[in-house]
Amino acid sequence: MQLNIGTKIKELRRRDGRTQEALAEALGVTNQAVSRWESGGSYPDMEIVPAIANYFHVSIDELFGYQDDREDRIKNILEKADKILTKQGQIISNGSLTDDVYVCINMLREASEEFPNEIKILLKLAEALNMWGWHIHGAHAHELDDSGVYRDDTAYNVQNEYWQEAVCVYERILKCDPTPYDRESAIIGVISLYSKMGEYEKAKALVMQQNPVRISKEVMLPNATVGEEKAQAEANRIMDLLSCLSNAIRNPLAMRPALSTSEYGKNLYLSIVHMYECIFADGRCGCWHTHICFLYLQLMYCEAYSGGSMQKIMEYFDKGFDHYKEYQRIYECLEQGEEYVYSAPMVSSLKVGKGGLAPLAANFWKQEFRPLKQDILDELRQNPKYAECFA
Repeated sequence: MQLNIGTKIKELRRRDGRTQEALAEALGVTNQAVSRWESGGSYPDMEIVPAIANYFHVSIDELFGYQDDREDRIKNILEKADKILTKQGQIISNGSLTDDVYVCINMLREASEEFPNEIKILLKLAEALNMWGWHIHGAHAHELDDSGVYRDDTAYNVQNEYWQEAVCVYERILKCDPTPYDRESAIIGVISLYSKMGEYEKAKALVMQQNPVRISKEVMLPNATVGEEKAQAEANRIMDLLSCLSNAIRNPLAMRPALSTSEYGKNLYLSIVHMYECIFADGRCGCWHTHICFLYLQLMYCEAYSGGSMQKIMEYFDKGFDHYKEYQRIYECLEQGEEYVYSAPMVSSLKVGKGGLAPLAANFWKQEFRPLKQDILDELRQNPKYAECFA
């Protein structure tokens, strides 16, 4: 690769409109030396290579022609990691992953040593470690406190060695100079782990450094765009905020079982469902079919835990199952190269193509059925419509 350095110097010099004389003067060498480099008659001393790279504002790797090889290798590593991690599905819990994920972790650990400042690799490593920590140890919570809320068992969770490593990786990312998007991803990941492991002050300090919702890019982008771009930004704002609102309601309900199984709690879940269904008035919900599926399944659990009627339990399960099936159908169509078009008025500018949806885990129903009593499982098993759930 070193044999190409002269050609690269000439290419960069012409790119920037510089003469051999100007380069020679900046480096403190003769015009003839630069001419010999470019013709391949000699090569610059290694001591002067950093100065040449700085002059053209490129890395030393790029100057020597390694950049393309480096980028290709990073791309291949990330694509391989994405393929392994994505196929695991959206629901990660204790014992839910395959050993491929640990192989992926070791691959990313090696890659992070080879490319220590490559943020994308570090983010993918932290994601994989977070997932594997759930798989190996899960997350424990204490029994209900006096206020009826579950609390994380931080003494247990903090011993999760994979989460400890993930936190270190996230913190390493934040000390670098990541793009705003990568920084956001790292912040979301590390705050979640800080909280699980009892580092509440660190979590709070990091949260308080962030911008308020009212000046987030999702909220403000529609005001900074026009035409089709504005319509798409408006649709994204609606769905991003609805997803955040959904989580803001679901998460505290999940930690308060007495509240979530009350009529008040069930009505809150239903209100979120109705918002989704009103926005996607034609039933074409795309990736949000899974959101609605989980909400209906949560309603099924609430009915089951509160002694609700079997009819209501089956009604909610059936609706959740239909959204699950539609999501699976859309995913398969996208994998075959089709494009999915939203058609409800408020979101018609949204589109999703191949790779836009993540697959659901093969053991999806096994995980979802864990909390259900045998009589409910027996009732579900009797309906041939749900046969695939027990396959």
